[in-house]
Amino acid sequence: MKIGTTRELKNHEYRVGLTPDNAAALVAQGHIVYVETRAGEGAGFDDAMYKAAGAVILDTPAEVFANADMIVKVKEPEPCEYEYLREGQILYTYLHLAPNPGLATALISRGVKAVAFETITDAEGNLPCLRPMSQIAGRLSIQEGAKYLEKSFGGRGILLGGVPGVERGKIVIIGGGIAGTYAAKAAVGIDAQVTLLDVNLNRLSYLEDVFGASVTTLYSSEANIKKCLAEADLVIGSVLIPGGKTPKLVRKEHLKLMKKGSVIVDIAIDQGGCCETSKVTTHDNPVFIEEGVVHYCVGNMPGAVPYTSTIALANTTFRYGEMIARYGLEEAVKMDKGLANGVNIYGHKCTNRNVAESLNLEYTDLFEVINA
Repeated sequence: MKIGTTRELKNHEYRVGLTPDNAAALVAQGHIVYVETRAGEGAGFDDAMYKAAGAVILDTPAEVFANADMIVKVKEPEPCEYEYLREGQILYTYLHLAPNPGLATALISRGVKAVAFETITDAEGNLPCLRPMSQIAGRLSIQEGAKYLEKSFGGRGILLGGVPGVERGKIVIIGGGIAGTYAAKAAVGIDAQVTLLDVNLNRLSYLEDVFGASVTTLYSSEANIKKCLAEADLVIGSVLIPGGKTPKLVRKEHLKLMKKGSVIVDIAIDQGGCCETSKVTTHDNPVFIEEGVVHYCVGNMPGAVPYTSTIALANTTFRYGEMIARYGLEEAVKMDKGLANGVNIYGHKCTNRNVAESLNLEYTDLFEVINA
């Protein structure tokens, strides 16, 4: 198979879809790998490293897309890249289609076979390709939230860990999944007061066993959310519905309950955000203030640490990409039903139920399309 990777175009997005080690492994299996020049430079991988791995360096993304049967990226294509997509081409990347109907329409109309990292599942129903970025985003959320609590950024001027004789800051984490758990780890590590809310009582029991008295766990009811928001210095939104839009658990009227200068970090912004007032921001302009509350809603948080993020991502995504390259997408999804869950668009149809429901599209079973 001919496989390509291009330089990411999102603001301050330095990750890359294939590392030189990935390229070398694919070339050793007889595949051809195309890499846009400087695609991996921001993550610490220069063109010479890809050439040594046996990859072919091309000057433009258009050349890579034109030559490749499968494109491996990190983030969803930007509108200027839609024209490069073609019928039957495999696109393997994070897609986050629920809040992006324009991209979904482009993929469907162009007949792309679109495989989304974020909806691939393993045998236990977990999301292995989302996990490493959730871990990184969770840790970063506390780091970034602590920074924007500083007075010079519009925050309350709170040191989350406190000092002797001064109360520690209060962190509220809404959602106890992977991102929320890693946010809690980072929050406990700086000695903040931490409350974590979730609707899954089994998950809350597990987290209480893990963190003990370091974290207060609460059922995520409307009353508990409102009470916690009123007390919080930093709120982390980490709710996830795989493939679907995130529910707006923090509504605009709730902001009036919060302290002036408190901070919301909405990790869920890729899927629309769990705060009603959230809107996507960039690393260049990461925050805005509404109702006196600082909102941090960067849509590619792990892009700030591209070396760590690229390797962590490749550790999980490469094995699925390798399977697609070796067997073809159709055979690969028959071999691994979890990979089949990752196919969001195929044959001009939406083949992921949550994506279809979020975008009001007709859902079609993937194997019905393949076998038609």
